[in-house]
Amino acid sequence: MLENIPESPELASFGKYLSQINSPDDLKKFSIDDLPAITQECRDFIIDVVSKYGGHFGASLGAADLSVALHYVYNTPKDQLVWDVGHQAYVHKILTGRKNIFHTNRQYKGVAGFPKRSESKYDTFGVGHASTSISAAAGMAIARDLKKDNYKIVAVIGDGAMTGGMAFEGLNHIGHLKTDVTVILNDNNMSIDPNVGGLNAHLTDITTNSTYNRLRREIWETLSNIDNELGEKARQFVRNLEQGLKAAITPGQFFEALGFRYFGPIDGHDVKHLVKILRELREMPNPKLLHVVTVKGKGFKLAEEDQLKWHAQGGAFDKITGKSLKPANPSAPPLYQDVFGHAITELAKMDERIVGITAAMPSGTSLKILGAAIPERFFDVGIAEEHAVTFAAGLATQGMKPVAAIYSTFLQRAYDQIIHDVALQNLNVVFAMDRGGLAGADGPTHHGAFDLSYLRLIPRMVVMAPMNEQELRDMLYTALTYDDGPIALRYPRGNATGMEMRKDFKKLDIGKGEILRDGSEVAILGIGVMTNHALAAANLLEVHDVSPLVANMRFVKPLDTDLLDTVCERFERIVTIEENTIKGGFGSAVCEYLQEKGYSNKVLVIGLPDRFIDHGQPAELHKEVGLDAESVAKRILQFAHAEEDVIVR
Repeated sequence: MLENIPESPELASFGKYLSQINSPDDLKKFSIDDLPAITQECRDFIIDVVSKYGGHFGASLGAADLSVALHYVYNTPKDQLVWDVGHQAYVHKILTGRKNIFHTNRQYKGVAGFPKRSESKYDTFGVGHASTSISAAAGMAIARDLKKDNYKIVAVIGDGAMTGGMAFEGLNHIGHLKTDVTVILNDNNMSIDPNVGGLNAHLTDITTNSTYNRLRREIWETLSNIDNELGEKARQFVRNLEQGLKAAITPGQFFEALGFRYFGPIDGHDVKHLVKILRELREMPNPKLLHVVTVKGKGFKLAEEDQLKWHAQGGAFDKITGKSLKPANPSAPPLYQDVFGHAITELAKMDERIVGITAAMPSGTSLKILGAAIPERFFDVGIAEEHAVTFAAGLATQGMKPVAAIYSTFLQRAYDQIIHDVALQNLNVVFAMDRGGLAGADGPTHHGAFDLSYLRLIPRMVVMAPMNEQELRDMLYTALTYDDGPIALRYPRGNATGMEMRKDFKKLDIGKGEILRDGSEVAILGIGVMTNHALAAANLLEVHDVSPLVANMRFVKPLDTDLLDTVCERFERIVTIEENTIKGGFGSAVCEYLQEKGYSNKVLVIGLPDRFIDHGQPAELHKEVGLDAESVAKRILQFAHAEEDVIVR
């Protein structure tokens, strides 16, 4: 639970109803006729908070009515409410005792941007990666059944999460188990970018089919008007008619074939109707799926009109005009992701074999730049990282040059495919891992903390990380001209250094780094953007008469062993620095090499500690874990006079 977070004085007024609600029990004290006003107050509150502090936006506005209805009907937290894609859950957090501190959402030491079990008893399952809710709900339901308890389980999946294969695995299993689970499909036709795929097209067709919706209403009216004296045969005839209509033109048949009773589609912004439907579903046994149609950004006109832009806001904005209150900086360095997006587009124009693949992140990876320029060689596969990697492998077997641009944290979901479908077959697939290192306000579910470790242990895999935007361009070019198997490069979120870049590309020597500055007494070996921190720390150490050598290693695998040999011969003390877990990462690779060669140098490994790191701005988190230049310099100064053989922290 969160403690010692000051309440925000400027957000002390929550509206007539919301000011009285600190728990779902408080919500239940109001009449059903009050719910539309309560929902509107929740939306207004989210708009107020996000306009001042930033955060995810559109998804929670769209799910506001559903959130109010769920907590009004179900007995949470005993009834287990499982959210998928946690940025739908802002209203859920507001209604469950966190409205007074919600202004700290996604801020350092504040409320998490996603449901988090350690934060509240109402957050039944931690989320951040999509498509997990149904599988989690299945496990909860079986545990309930084995304990012979009788609470309800509801999984809310939406904002694109139904495009993930894991969702279908969960549906298939629950349908087989026939246990009491309610799945709510919050269908807004969006994730961050527009949804893709056959099921999405099918859902869109049915939600806009006026003939089906008119006939469906007439059938249900007929059912309700049948007098008991007409007998069961007449009622069954009308039910069969309705089922036949479903089979002909609705997605209900698909879900019912998996073992679910399908209901919908219904208006997800009619909170009173939602309450009535949910009350009925709550009393029904066995698996059920309610198809709810919502508008992402509902209640904020600008967000409704531009759902991609208003998925999230990084800072304060005017609630009326939507204009950012943070002055634009035309001289700000480009984002690393945009450097990548432009580079792959340039290279794809030069080589028709190059194909870009993303898993529902064309904007987040900036592959949308390639998609706009060469749409036939751009593929968004939806929230389906496993498929993305094996799809890339298939392309590679036919001589193409696929680039799978996937966030570091999301690529973890396709680990078996990387090993089995790519590396084992030695296929030329390029992995471009955005958000490497500490990704910021999204927290531990989104930090790219493990990629150097989990990739370097795979046979045939080449792993590299650029220290700046020029090296990112050169490394991408190097990867696309490499023909000896899989190769990966990782780069961080946010702005690059602002250096002046060449217009051409330079092919790097695989497994070769460079010495950036010579020195004495201690050598600092950096990988990726942490090499810049190493240089800054070296400058700080000058005042203490310590002048370290700094090397940009570039490659985690293969290591530049010639450079390492030179360093080991010249320096007794060696420091490695990386924005990756120290377990099995770059520093570990260096230590392993030194042990293998019989070197006795003293080594200090600086990296991410062996724990999950919470959310906050990267600068705040770097300071917390000792990766800022000042902390690095202090540790090196202490190490320069230490007697330990090897220090690993």
